[in-house]
Amino acid sequence: MAMRIDVAAHVLPARYFAKLNAMPGFFMAKRMKGIPCLFDLNVRFRIMDGFGEYRQVLSLALPSIDRLGSPETTPGLARVANDELAELVAAHPDRFAGAFGGLPLNNPDASLRELERLAGHPAFVGVQIYSNVAGRPLDEPPTLAVIEEAARRRMPVFLHPARAPAFADYVTETQSRYDLWQIFGWPYETTVAMARLVFTGLFDRHPDAVIVAHHFGGMAPHFVGRMNGGFEQFGTRGAEGQTETLPVPLAHPPAWYFPRFYADTALFGAAHAMRCGLAYFPPERVLFGSDTPFDPEGGARYIRDTIADLDESGISADRRRMIDEGNFRRLAGERVRARASS
Repeated sequence: MAMRIDVAAHVLPARYFAKLNAMPGFFMAKRMKGIPCLFDLNVRFRIMDGFGEYRQVLSLALPSIDRLGSPETTPGLARVANDELAELVAAHPDRFAGAFGGLPLNNPDASLRELERLAGHPAFVGVQIYSNVAGRPLDEPPTLAVIEEAARRRMPVFLHPARAPAFADYVTETQSRYDLWQIFGWPYETTVAMARLVFTGLFDRHPDAVIVAHHFGGMAPHFVGRMNGGFEQFGTRGAEGQTETLPVPLAHPPAWYFPRFYADTALFGAAHAMRCGLAYFPPERVLFGSDTPFDPEGGARYIRDTIADLDESGISADRRRMIDEGNFRRLAGERVRARASS
C-alpha cells in the first residue's frame, strides 16, 4: 500500500497545552478542549490506524504563539512547544514524519534565534507562521526578515490562516457573526497574506522559497481570471489624483507568482475544488494535507474526504504518488542537504 504523509496535521502537546489552559480564555479554547485527538495520543493513533500506511507532519493548533503574550513571554512558549514537538517526532518515528516549528513572531529577533535552533534539529522540516502577526501584516520588515531567513536556509514555511471574530464583516459592527470570520474569512486571509508576500519581491529574491499555502492556496486557484484582469488594471481604482504603486518592481506580473507557492489538499471534501487546485498548482507543488483533527468527527473525516477527492480527481498514478508522499520527501531531503551544508 502506498504511503501518505499528511503535512496538515495539528496538535497541542501536553506541556504546552497545560500552559494554554492556565491562560484565562485563550482563543478558541472551547473548540480546542473539545477535540481529544489534539492532545491525546491514544485517540490520535487509533484514528491514524484506520488509514494504513499513513504518517503526519505535526504543527501547532491555534492560537498562534504571537497572540499568547508579550514579546518577552512568547519566546519561552515557543521553545516549550517546539521541544515537545521534537520529542513526539523522536518517540514515534513510525507515526510522525517531522514537524513544523512554531515561532514567536511578535518578537522577530527571538524568532530568528528560534529559527536557527530549529534549522539544526532533525525533527523539523520547516516552520509554521500565520497570515498575520497579532493583526499585523507579514510584509512588515521585521517579520519579512524572518521569512526571508527561512527561505535562505531552505526551510519550508507552512502558512496558516488566522482571523478572529473581532474582524467584523461590516464597519457598523464590532464582531463577525455566524462563524463567517472563519468559514469565509480564512481563505481570504490566506490569499491576502500570499499577495502581500508576492508584492515584496520575495520570489524574485528567493525563487526556490517553499511557502505552503494551507487549504490549497485559499482563493487563488478559484479567482485566477479575476487576479489577471484585476492586477492588469492595478492603480486605476483609487480616487482621482491618488496613485498606489507596488513596494518594489516585480520581474513578472503579480498573478504569475501565486502558483509559485506550494499548497496542501485540505479542502474538507469538495471534489470540484480539488480539481481546480490540481489544475492551478504545478504537480511538484502539491502536498497531501487534511487539516486533521478539525472535522465534525474529531479527526477521521477530513482525512477520509481528502483521500476520496483525490481518488475522484482523475490524476495519474505517478502524480498521485507525488502528492501522497513524493513531494514531501523531496522537500525533506532538500532540508537535510541544506542543514548539512550550513
